[in-house]
Amino acid sequence: MSQENKPLQQQVNIELPPEQAEGTYANLAIINHSGAEFVLDFSRLLPGIPRAKVYSRIIMTPQHAKSLLKALEDNIDKYEQQFGEIKLKGLNDPGRSFGFQPTSKDK
Repeated sequence: MSQENKPLQQQVNIELPPEQAEGTYANLAIINHSGAEFVLDFSRLLPGIPRAKVYSRIIMTPQHAKSLLKALEDNIDKYEQQFGEIKLKGLNDPGRSFGFQPTSKDK
């Protein structure tokens, strides 16, 4: 590809405020969608506590949701190449009642 045909790369400066830099632990994601958007609610369930609070809600377009999926797949592949396969424990365990769980087609 010649210099003339190369797409221009835009540099983006991302600000990370200190209150966001710590991050928020989540072991439950509830994902809903409409024709126009995906809504991801991140929550944390703890044993013995019957209620969960949503700590973060992310709303994105279907195109951005698919881009996120591809970016996660790429990063998981790179992680597993460096550290080994990530094993999903307890997916078929009927006693497993909370945490991230795939849909039935993913099992």
